[in-house]
Amino acid sequence: AGNSKSSKSTAVPPGPPVYLDLVYIPNHSNSKNVDVEFFKRVRSSYYVVSGNDAAAEEPSRAVLDSLLEGKAQWDSNMQVTLIPTHDSEVMREWYQDTHEKQQDLNIMVLASSSTVVMQDESFPACKIEL
Repeated sequence: AGNSKSSKSTAVPPGPPVYLDLVYIPNHSNSKNVDVEFFKRVRSSYYVVSGNDAAAEEPSRAVLDSLLEGKAQWDSNMQVTLIPTHDSEVMREWYQDTHEKQQDLNIMVLASSSTVVMQDESFPACKIEL
C-alpha cells in the first residue's frame, strides 16, 4: 500500500485531446489548476488568460510556459491566439522572453486596443470572431 508512484497530481488526467474553439484558462491562470497536461489535452484556437494580481502570481508564468510546452507536443501546428484580459508585467516579460518560441509554435498574443464603456465604467476589450 505504501508504494504510490508520485504525489504530484495533474489538473487534467491523461487521455485523448479535446478540441475547442475558445477556452478560458481557469482560476485566473493560476498554476495550481493548469499545467502542461492541460494544454496537451485541451486544445483550442483561442485561450483567454485572466489575472492582474502580481501578489497572487496571476497570471502565472508557469501556466504561460506550460502552454508553450504543451503546444509543442501537438501533432499539428494550428494557430493559437492567446488573449490576456489585463496588461501585466508577467505577461509582458513572458511575451518578450519567449517571442521566438511563440512564433515557432504558431502562437499569437492578441493585445487589446479597444475599450468598452458601460454606464460609468470602461475597460479594455477584444473582439473575437469564431
